[in-house]
Amino acid sequence: MESGVSKRSDSAGSSIASGGSTGSFLSNGFGTQFMTVAPPLLNCEDELIWLDMTNPAYHKPVYNSSIVETKSVGKDAKNLITQSFRQALSIQDQNDLLRELEKDPELVYNVGLTPDKLPDLVEYNPLIAIEILLKLIHSPQITEYFNVLVNMEMSLHSMEVVNRLTTLVELPTEFIHLYISNCISSCEAIKDRYLQNRLVRLVCVFLQSLIRNRIIETSELCIELEAFCVDFSRIREAAALYRLLKQLETESGSVSKIK
Repeated sequence: MESGVSKRSDSAGSSIASGGSTGSFLSNGFGTQFMTVAPPLLNCEDELIWLDMTNPAYHKPVYNSSIVETKSVGKDAKNLITQSFRQALSIQDQNDLLRELEKDPELVYNVGLTPDKLPDLVEYNPLIAIEILLKLIHSPQITEYFNVLVNMEMSLHSMEVVNRLTTLVELPTEFIHLYISNCISSCEAIKDRYLQNRLVRLVCVFLQSLIRNRIIETSELCIELEAFCVDFSRIREAAALYRLLKQLETESGSVSKIK
């Protein structure tokens, strides 16, 4: 009897192991089946076409190269302007930036320059500042740029920018007079004797350039300029400026007598 039971159990085990009619535990196990309903197709004329990778030529993209080129050019100019606020640009970068600004006059409004960033641009890249101010000369914002230029700390580069602008365009007389007064006040406020002498020399050369180019009328600033020259008469350039003022005063008096 026991031998019969043993034979049946052996045959059942061999049947399960061999994957017979009884089946394996994996195939006969119970598991949860999730039924999902296929979404309905969107029936419209402008339905998106599925990419068929078996025919990639059918989905060949088409680009407008002119738009891409314009965006790239504007982006490069903006990057160069941003860099010019922090350091002096190389000659090549300056030429590239000026070339792009010349191609598109409207680009100057979209490169990221604001009045509060003008002092940094003047100190690091005065030539770029001159070209940009020339392109903004007829814009409504030019008054804000002039106010910043008048009130910024005086330096060789700021005088270079103002002097170059006066020779290229007609600047407001009030702006020029305010800038000259700021230069004189800056010279008087410096305590270091060496720096003061150096700055006075620069201002005197700058004023002589304005006078000789007939940018300013000395009669309107005569008292202020003569007092400045007398205060710094120890400096050769100040003495030369004083002689020039007296010469112009004499010539003006002679012309008045003749008239």
